[in-house]
Amino acid sequence: MVTEAVPHEDRQTLLHGGDEREAFGHAAVPPIYQTAPFAYDTFEAYAEAERTDYEHYVYWRGTNPTVELAERKLGELAGGEACKCFASGMAAITAALMSSLSAGDHVVAVGQVYESTVALLKYLGKWGISHTVTAGCTVQEVERAIGRHTKVIYMESPSSMTFRLTDVPEVVRLARSRGVRTLIDNTWATPIFQKPLEHGVDLVIEAASKYLGGHNDLLAGAVIGSQAALESLFSKEFQLFGAALAPFEAWLLSRGLRTLPLRMKGHQEGGLAVARALEGHPAIARVNHPGLPSHPDYELGKRVLKGYSGVFSIELKDARFERVAEVINRMKRFEIAPSWGGYQSQAVSPNYGYNLQALEQERLSPGLIRLAVGLEPPEELIADLEAALG
Repeated sequence: MVTEAVPHEDRQTLLHGGDEREAFGHAAVPPIYQTAPFAYDTFEAYAEAERTDYEHYVYWRGTNPTVELAERKLGELAGGEACKCFASGMAAITAALMSSLSAGDHVVAVGQVYESTVALLKYLGKWGISHTVTAGCTVQEVERAIGRHTKVIYMESPSSMTFRLTDVPEVVRLARSRGVRTLIDNTWATPIFQKPLEHGVDLVIEAASKYLGGHNDLLAGAVIGSQAALESLFSKEFQLFGAALAPFEAWLLSRGLRTLPLRMKGHQEGGLAVARALEGHPAIARVNHPGLPSHPDYELGKRVLKGYSGVFSIELKDARFERVAEVINRMKRFEIAPSWGGYQSQAVSPNYGYNLQALEQERLSPGLIRLAVGLEPPEELIADLEAALG
């Protein structure tokens, strides 16, 4: 499955959604409202704005026109009633979880999720919140992990590092039958290639620092869902935690969103070309890309995904740290960096040479290397990887 074209309505949303040009003096590019407080003509008007601060511009920590523009674009693209942007992806994850949990609750984390999310779940233990990480991503494993105090099922599909898929519609059906809330980190697919709200997921989280921004020059996160859920989150986890997105970063995010469909098409095509070229290489034990027929969740992917991004992993047959470092160091077209989603290609491994026990506990091969295929010509990246692998 390769998406030939992004739906027209998605492109229109990202190009023009939220751009009320008459409100911006008909500027071709909406301006940056670089202001913390907003002034009012009368104290009565200010008092009313404070009472309904979700709907009014009062202070940057709450709402801002530049940030609101990015929120409207992203919320509409994802099919949500509302969206709130944060200063980082982790801020968005924290707010979404905290808004869904109380002391004594239990979280089921499905399969391999982002390591900082797992660290956060462990940290929440100080307030009596427990969690279980399932060994795999199947509905059966999720069902077995649900307990009497489970309040949240947290998904990341495809999963981090191994890129296994979760049957999101089936997990949502299971969760609703048990009165459990569903959250998903949708950063890999973006709303272009997966719209979890269409399947009934309660809250969708996007690390906008990755593909949504697209240039590796901003930190941002977003939570998207129903109006009621976002209003509740706004008054508590958003305003009280103080992780508001700055106007300039919001302006960069809106700029990145306008080219998202074109960039995702390029990442998809490049990623598949590189993954196909590496499959069967004598130095590689496995290529973890859900767009390959050899991937265990390939058929599921054709059903739940609308396309593929450019991030996947390979597992070296020689899994020693020295070999992993050698291969990465020999790459010339891939930057060694911890993020992904920009125009440049990047590579990293979870094997640091001193954490083999942790990798074993996380069920990760020490020979795993994550590749993020950028927008360079795929043939150049393939040649570079073949030379690095030797």
